[in-house]
Amino acid sequence: MPRRLTTPPAPPMTRAILPINHCNACGAKVEYKVPEGDTHPRAVCPACGHIQYQNPKVVVGSVPVWEDRVLLCRRAIEPRYDKWTLPAGFMENNETAPEGAAREALEEANARIEIEQLYTLFSVPHISQIYVLFRARLLDLDFSPGIESLDVALFREDDIPWDELAFTSVRRTLAHFFEDRRSGAYQPRFGEIRPPER
Repeated sequence: MPRRLTTPPAPPMTRAILPINHCNACGAKVEYKVPEGDTHPRAVCPACGHIQYQNPKVVVGSVPVWEDRVLLCRRAIEPRYDKWTLPAGFMENNETAPEGAAREALEEANARIEIEQLYTLFSVPHISQIYVLFRARLLDLDFSPGIESLDVALFREDDIPWDELAFTSVRRTLAHFFEDRRSGAYQPRFGEIRPPER
């Protein structure tokens, strides 16, 4: 039995949520409706009944550590070109969050890491993203810039380019990391990031 649909106003769209125009199952033009039993407008195909869902994107990354230094990458892509960041990026299908974080370290810094602990998790609702960062151990010093990085380098706390960090999630994670290292106890943390923070 097909789901009963109601027709609400079109959903509000932010720069992170682009409207779906066509069905990815049959290609017909979609309509936005609230499926029965649901609470949000969805892209529903009137031709085949397929419902397309848009959900937050997950960004995974790590804090790769060698002795008293942390590995950072200088971005070669937008957004925040030429700013420093931790190696991180969008999860791929069919991988775990730790696998994705290790892959991103390899792609962005040609760095091999061992994941140690889930460390920070930030919700960024205005762009529909979730950032998941792990503490990690850098396995060797054979690293170099990947295609998305202008440079990669190890930084002690006093040398971190705090004013040149790309994202609030990176700034907060590094601040927590150095605070925890001084105390000797690493505590997983979560929070949210809202405008005007970046």
